[in-house]
Amino acid sequence: MRILTLVHEYPPVGGGGGRVAQDVARGLAARGHEVRVLTAHHGDLPRRELDGGVEVLRLRSCRREAFRADLKAMGCYVTAAVLVGLRVVRRWKPDVIHAHFAVPAGAAAWALSRLTRTPYVLTAHLGDVPGGAPEKTGRWFRWIFPFTKPIWRGAARITAVSEFTRRLAQEHYPVEVRVIPNGVDVEALKPRDFRLHNPPHILFAGRFMPQKNPLQVVRVLSRLQSLPWRCTMMGDGPLLEQTKAAVSENGLDDRFTFTGWITPQEVLAQFDEGDILFMPSRSEGLPVVGVQALAKGLAVVAGKVGGFLDVVADGENGFLIPPEDADAAAEALRSLLTDSNRLFAFRKASLRRARRFDLSEVVAAYEETLSQALPVGGEFSLP
Repeated sequence: MRILTLVHEYPPVGGGGGRVAQDVARGLAARGHEVRVLTAHHGDLPRRELDGGVEVLRLRSCRREAFRADLKAMGCYVTAAVLVGLRVVRRWKPDVIHAHFAVPAGAAAWALSRLTRTPYVLTAHLGDVPGGAPEKTGRWFRWIFPFTKPIWRGAARITAVSEFTRRLAQEHYPVEVRVIPNGVDVEALKPRDFRLHNPPHILFAGRFMPQKNPLQVVRVLSRLQSLPWRCTMMGDGPLLEQTKAAVSENGLDDRFTFTGWITPQEVLAQFDEGDILFMPSRSEGLPVVGVQALAKGLAVVAGKVGGFLDVVADGENGFLIPPEDADAAAEALRSLLTDSNRLFAFRKASLRRARRFDLSEVVAAYEETLSQALPVGGEFSLP
């Protein structure tokens, strides 16, 4: 197949959704398919490059920050993806379009499909579903929701990254949705040196935004100052300086490290040196860092929300806690920090659980779904 992938952020730009798009695109290319990606340009990145067998075209963009795309940036991406996409479709003639995120890429896929009669598959990541990340997209959906309905109706196939995302989508759109989880190359991510660290190393990896709840990390760990631990917080965002200030106010500067925005490879290197992933998120699709943490053998203490319900078997490889309940989070971490045998058992349980998210199975599922979207007898009927 020739597959045109649309996604508004692609590594090194963006977060977990972009990394999912990259993994799937690379995996499909490795299986013999031709894959081109239309994504947003940022900074001094090359306009065109070959990435793991995938041709990546970065389009002129209004994007101002690597870690976040505002509404203006998304609107610019839709416009650019449609204009450039028309030329690509007419010259290259892809068999199918794969759009990651109903908003904004889904809008571009819908327009291209109407104009060129090329079928598209839509993958929902949660933040593109009404109510999925209300603190981030609630205001947008108040007025764009009516315009999103044709995007979902027009897709030849729809997938979601978690059961939670699927259920939420079906509350708003009467469509069939297949769950295909985010995956990782479990064998490639096998930890280099599987052991407990002294002191235990707690990790946070994500955008410093309300959805990820980074300030809660400091609130919780400030209650555990009498225990041995160190914490590394990876990422960037509008709450970074506030989080650093909270660390200083609690006298914890010598126990926290802030890396800023780092590459996915650098995140994985930190995971090799970690013991516990602590993510008190308020909403999640299926977090890539959560799946990566499983493959690296980290215990996971996370918000009882969205895709973390798929990542964590409560009481076996980690704990699910209410995102705002600092007492519950502190007790969960205390139980691991004070019992090395339990922590090691939880870490080994994560390695076992990682197998259900193996990337080869995930890519095969996408390959099947994309092939099912192809026209029968050379014709594609729009709804």
